[in-house]
Amino acid sequence: MDVLETRLWALERRLYGERGNKAAKPAKCAESLGRIQASLASTANKRERVKILHKKIEDLLKYLDPQFTDHITVPDTMKLEFILAEEEALLSQAALLEQVSNLQPLLDSNYIRDVPEHATKLQRISQLHIKQQDQTEAQSLEVKKLFEEYNKMMFLLSKQFTQWDETLRKLEEAKGIRTVE
Repeated sequence: MDVLETRLWALERRLYGERGNKAAKPAKCAESLGRIQASLASTANKRERVKILHKKIEDLLKYLDPQFTDHITVPDTMKLEFILAEEEALLSQAALLEQVSNLQPLLDSNYIRDVPEHATKLQRISQLHIKQQDQTEAQSLEVKKLFEEYNKMMFLLSKQFTQWDETLRKLEEAKGIRTVE
């Protein structure tokens, strides 16, 4: 209650500001609002037109609604044409809703209810998978490097064998030995 009074006092101070005269009676916002509301209610009850207006508020709200003008201006045949034009979309939506209602037992199954429990396991597996992907990538780079070194070695060996073959051929020609091809 003290908190409420403190908040009300702060509101009154904001509305009326700090009064210069400290001895003056502080303004009570709630009392002023209560008097104003009572005055308006007694005035409204005395006037017949205001009573009628209060009774017609629902009608006024209905007339102010933008859909009400659509209701008045659009004939029923036009509404029927709108519905028939959207018949295919409505039927597909109905089929989807029926499919969802047929699958509702699956949504209520233990498997779905256990998803949070399995989420932690899935998180661990995902982290392991990412780690293994990184290891695979590193291994792939290592294999690629070894293949490049192998290819260089084979190229150098092939070049060496070609040079030896050329040297051997020259020596055989110099000695007059014929090679069988």
